[in-house]
Amino acid sequence: MSEVQLPTQGDDAASGTHTPGTQASAAELAVAAELAGLAQASAQQLAAVAQGYTARPMTAQDLVGVHELELTLFPEDAWPLRMFQDELAHPEWRRYWLIEDGAGLVGYAGAQYSPHLADVQTIGVAPGHEGKGLGTFLLLLMAERAKAWGATDLMLEVRSDNPRAQQLYLRHGFETIHTRKRYYQDGTDALIMRLSLAGFASPSTQNPQSTTQGESA
Repeated sequence: MSEVQLPTQGDDAASGTHTPGTQASAAELAVAAELAGLAQASAQQLAAVAQGYTARPMTAQDLVGVHELELTLFPEDAWPLRMFQDELAHPEWRRYWLIEDGAGLVGYAGAQYSPHLADVQTIGVAPGHEGKGLGTFLLLLMAERAKAWGATDLMLEVRSDNPRAQQLYLRHGFETIHTRKRYYQDGTDALIMRLSLAGFASPSTQNPQSTTQGESA
């Protein structure tokens, strides 16, 4: 699971952190495969990104650029390119999206599903594009698709020294449920956060500009 990196990124919002996904049983994978279509975002949902940007599913052709941004956002915790390739190789239980502007890639995110539980694997926004609602868009998109997937909770991990990302998550209903001591390579603790999807309402019908003012993501 990665975290956002808002210019702290390397953590799950604009700054990000990454953590290995949990292993699913064959039965769980079968259920996930049946629900895979539900995780695909509609054109309407992707069009809700902030004005001046476009959002779409990530493809293998995007991975070199994604990895370059990953190295910028998470220099100490960056995933190797191979890990991104492995993630995209399992669309039956993992989904990734990216955001572009006229010049290229500016953000990306992905989630993993197993029955009843989804995990934010990574989320990041490029420096210079924070404060425009992009981190919020990606986070809510993952929550929306996770609920459609059948998950009851969405989990993530964030660095304890990344208050900006933590505030993004708290603002959207996440709660801290555990601390993993010295989880990151530099010895920083990880906060485990959870969002209950039981009462989560789809953000797809919101004005895409209505959530950006005053936000750090």
